[in-house]
Amino acid sequence: MPPDSTATRKSLLDAAFCEFAQHGLSGARIDRIGAEAGANKRLLYVYFGNKDELFDVVVQHSVNAVAQAVPFDADDLPAYAGALFDYLLEHSGHLRLAAWAQFERPQPSLSEVDAYRAKIDAIVEAQARGVVTPDIDAVDLLALLLGLVTSWAGASPALRQAGTSDPFDPQVVVRHRRALLTAVLALCTPR
Repeated sequence: MPPDSTATRKSLLDAAFCEFAQHGLSGARIDRIGAEAGANKRLLYVYFGNKDELFDVVVQHSVNAVAQAVPFDADDLPAYAGALFDYLLEHSGHLRLAAWAQFERPQPSLSEVDAYRAKIDAIVEAQARGVVTPDIDAVDLLALLLGLVTSWAGASPALRQAGTSDPFDPQVVVRHRRALLTAVLALCTPR
């Protein structure tokens, strides 16, 4: 019986996610991906084309995984922000991959744009119903919310060190999360 190609593809995608999150597109090596997946590296080319195409597939899978794990709710943006904060804290590879994608692939795919467009449309609808402040443009509001969620992940080492304790200490993380929820609530609440 031939090996299960679905399982092999998944193993390759999982290994590629780890490799790209760690090394980016330019630094990633197909040999390491194949070895990590326990598969012949030629299968990467068969299933995904070249390394650039594989990177795009991995980025799209990452976007989909985050969206599935943390459903967007424009009616409760603080809860969404808290859930996204928690998820990204536990699955930081998505943040690293997004940073590499922004650095190495500044032109987003249409599906990435569509994922944001759906969130923006939901915010516009929530604004029209008076659930979310209409004082801030929906695109700006989403950018600010996501910036708040990822603020500690993207903070400079100097800012992290300026604090009195380890920013990843569980008690400090709780404080960061509470500050995030307070900020998002203030940002989104209609006046």
